[in-house]
Amino acid sequence: MLQTTIHKTVRCTGIGLHSGKQVELVLRPAAEDTGVLFSLRSDSGSTFLSPAPSLVVETGLATVLGDGHQTVATVEHLLAAVSGMGIDNIHIEVTGRELPIMDGSAASFVYLLKQAGLRKLDKPRTVMTVKKPIEFEQDGKYIKARPYNGFRVDYTIEFAHPLIGTQRMELEITPKNFVTEIAKARTFGFLKEVDYLHANGLALGGSLDNAIVLDEYGVLNAEGLRFKDEFVRHKLLDFVGDMAVLGAPLHGHFEVFASGHAMNNAFLRHLDENKDIYLEPVTLPLPEAARVTSRTESLVPVAAV
Repeated sequence: MLQTTIHKTVRCTGIGLHSGKQVELVLRPAAEDTGVLFSLRSDSGSTFLSPAPSLVVETGLATVLGDGHQTVATVEHLLAAVSGMGIDNIHIEVTGRELPIMDGSAASFVYLLKQAGLRKLDKPRTVMTVKKPIEFEQDGKYIKARPYNGFRVDYTIEFAHPLIGTQRMELEITPKNFVTEIAKARTFGFLKEVDYLHANGLALGGSLDNAIVLDEYGVLNAEGLRFKDEFVRHKLLDFVGDMAVLGAPLHGHFEVFASGHAMNNAFLRHLDENKDIYLEPVTLPLPEAARVTSRTESLVPVAAV
């Protein structure tokens, strides 16, 4: 399998969840082995940052990356779209210190990436695959992983709310399944929490336009839910985005119960810090057509070029 990037540059603007101000996002193609590269633009210039588990500096309202000088917030939905659609290399330019929240899902980012198009590069893709079972538990919550040829997630949530309760979803994450099954699932919160956050100057960009908001009995959004189990679908979406912070595609079967951004990152740090035990880099084989092309090109005499 060959590495990929996007075919052309695309851009958008939107409201930042934290600041409530307009922010700008530009997605550009990147060369093989670049991975995901953030360019954080400010009045003093640009800072470049590549995701890594140790660079997650905040997980309260969203996943925030930082290098001690600059931060970029709410990266999980875009990273989920990039990972879920199988994009290996991309340059993400951000003006405003956070990504736009859009409608609270990954659907707008999927649309942007489709508009950009995908392009195969000349180097094979390498994934980090779980080579040994691991169980990570905190306060009754857990993430369990075992070897698997692909990226499969079995996610369960429990909320003491009549509309949520216990929800479970298991999904093989492929570009098709990501787009059809979880990309449109929106973030959610409770009215009492929203009131508290706004009163304390937090989540100033949050609204019914970019989140599902629940009171004690139901959903306040006039349009209702996009899926009956939209809540667990969004948590699964967040998990895909948070695992993409590893900086390389991840293969394994993951069983998750009641996790969130903080635990996702704690698990990923533990996995990364003990990668000699639990992870193995595997270069994926090229499709037959690519192998034939490669062999044919290698036989062309230099003088004939």
